[in-house]
Amino acid sequence: MISHTTGGFWENYQKLPEEIKQKARKAYQFFKQDPSHPSLRFKKIIDNPDVYSVRVSMDYRAIGVKKNDTMIWFWIGNHHDYEEMIKNL
Repeated sequence: MISHTTGGFWENYQKLPEEIKQKARKAYQFFKQDPSHPSLRFKKIIDNPDVYSVRVSMDYRAIGVKKNDTMIWFWIGNHHDYEEMIKNL
């Protein structure tokens, strides 16, 4: 699967603690090798057939839109903000 990111994703990424940035990079490597890797918990967000989330760590998630074989990652942040974000999708 091909991955792209938006400017908004990178804005959020830059605000993350360094430890989480490292975990995000590791999660991305897993995703490139196998999007169904169990640690990622890659899944559709209910009621949004093209919107998916992936686990970066226990407390952080990333959200993207899937178009054919391409994921466009547009958000990354903590789980509390994730819950708020998906309410508005």
